[in-house]
Amino acid sequence: MTDNVKAAEAVPRVPKRVAAVIINSLKGGVVPRIGLPYITVGREAEIRALLTDLSLIADGGASFRFLVGRYGSGKSFLLQTIRTHAMGEGFVVADADLSPERRLQGGQGQGLATYRELMRNLSTKTRPEGGALMLILDRWISNLQMQIAGELGTGAVAPGGAATTGSTPVSNGATAPDGTPVPNGAAAPGGAPNDSALNRAVEARIREQVASLEEMVHGFDFARLLTLYYRAVVDGNDELKGNVARWFRGEYRTKTEARQELGVSIIIGDDDWYDYVKLFAQFLKGAGYQGMLVLIDELVNLYKIPNSVTRQYNYEKILTMYNDTLQGKAHHLGIIMGGTPQSIEDRRRGVFSYEALRSRLTQGRFAAEGMRDMLAPIIHLHPLTYEELLVLIEKLQQIHAGYFGYEARLNESDLVQFLQIEFGRVGADTHLTPREVIRDFIELLDIAYQNPSTPVASILSGVGGSGDGGEGEGGGAQQSSLSVTAATGQRDASEFAEFKI
Repeated sequence: MTDNVKAAEAVPRVPKRVAAVIINSLKGGVVPRIGLPYITVGREAEIRALLTDLSLIADGGASFRFLVGRYGSGKSFLLQTIRTHAMGEGFVVADADLSPERRLQGGQGQGLATYRELMRNLSTKTRPEGGALMLILDRWISNLQMQIAGELGTGAVAPGGAATTGSTPVSNGATAPDGTPVPNGAAAPGGAPNDSALNRAVEARIREQVASLEEMVHGFDFARLLTLYYRAVVDGNDELKGNVARWFRGEYRTKTEARQELGVSIIIGDDDWYDYVKLFAQFLKGAGYQGMLVLIDELVNLYKIPNSVTRQYNYEKILTMYNDTLQGKAHHLGIIMGGTPQSIEDRRRGVFSYEALRSRLTQGRFAAEGMRDMLAPIIHLHPLTYEELLVLIEKLQQIHAGYFGYEARLNESDLVQFLQIEFGRVGADTHLTPREVIRDFIELLDIAYQNPSTPVASILSGVGGSGDGGEGEGGGAQQSSLSVTAATGQRDASEFAEFKI
């Protein structure tokens, strides 16, 4: 047995809930949002390049990348892998898939819809499923309260918000609802400090932190809303907290509504939502995170826009993001976009149809097969090798067997035969993707599990090929191509019908 397969057999036991998500997602052709470390293989060069970008973002820089590959080649999988790793390293990650209703720019709210999706999917290590906006804001305020309490000599804020001086609480005369004295500088139940000195000190520190934001576009209103959120926390005003969170999520439709409820005369819209993403990235660094990573997939939906002017507006938004990140106008922000080769390189409708982007992104003349530039803005995903696919399907078998509770039936020769059948199809060398291999393999595992009396070899041999295409890369494809040509040559003209229009 090969070392690769032995390594795959050593995969740790996967919890049943995670295993169910992995199996069902992969069989349906989508990428699971949890459990990716259990099935990640290959892509070392691509992952290494993107991890370098994370280091740059944490140091105050910014990055912009395109991941380009065919449908099913692993773009979304790689995006989710980087997402998981970034959250583990202390980054806040926002991801969104473009669609006809979600674009980068639009006259009917399509750009704002993308921003809302990003905010809805805002994720951290402790909230990986998304919806982490209020958690981030509450953590920021809690950290400030503990920091200021320590500086004022009132000790650390204990669970529930109580601060202590040394080991003995000092009462300031206030009492909690149960009648017990509240220590001096402490917080009332629920975390709202009732010491006016502490409140003033925290608010002054907030003003210091957000002062740098005020210099950015729309930074004054953004900073004002952050201060308003803190006051809502201090006053225990949950309605005001919810309204501020709504504003940050871009859910206010009119300026009048925002002015009545929050006292601000500006709302996030189609034209300026990206400015608020830059503000969030800067704020998150001050809130204790490493930075912000934005993942945007399905760029092909921009390629499909029928109106050429609308497409150009969307590509112009990409150019703005690209220029900001590479010229140093954005800080602590990383952007990764995923698309197909056609959606990027087509000079009539793709990203390259916008000349300013094409001249920036076109590959140089020195890159060649086997010598890829992984520091370039565009990363092209190459197919997984046979060895990597072998490790992958072995991992999938272990997860499938663990979830359904049976002994794995496929040995190494069965796995090799499966791959030979997959690559024995016509055009497999250039058109077969990991998605198709994974889908077929899980189907094989399901059939083998539901028919335990049927030998695996007979299931494999009944798929129109016995794996004889293993004589070399594409050997089976060439044989199939030859047989098709021979069959066509044996036909005579009488087999074809004549007709007139």
